[in-house]
Amino acid sequence: MVEHAEEILTIAKHDVPPAGGEVERRLTPRESEVMSAVARGLTNQQTADRLEVSVHAVKFHLASIYRKLGVANRTEAAAQYLRTQIEAPR
Repeated sequence: MVEHAEEILTIAKHDVPPAGGEVERRLTPRESEVMSAVARGLTNQQTADRLEVSVHAVKFHLASIYRKLGVANRTEAAAQYLRTQIEAPR
């Protein structure tokens, strides 16, 4: 899980960040929950178990997230999500 997080942060450092909160505004509440789990390094099965949904539902949400964020995979999506979490005003 740590290696996955390091890879995500490496990608995040090289990408141009979206405006603060932009990722959150584009996602539904459920998609945000899925994205939070993915950014923590959970698998689709672990995410499904945590959210009490099917793996198919997680995959459906991920496809929608990828489309909305204009990314190709969970690592790129997680990088955008984590970047906005780090940069969000507190």
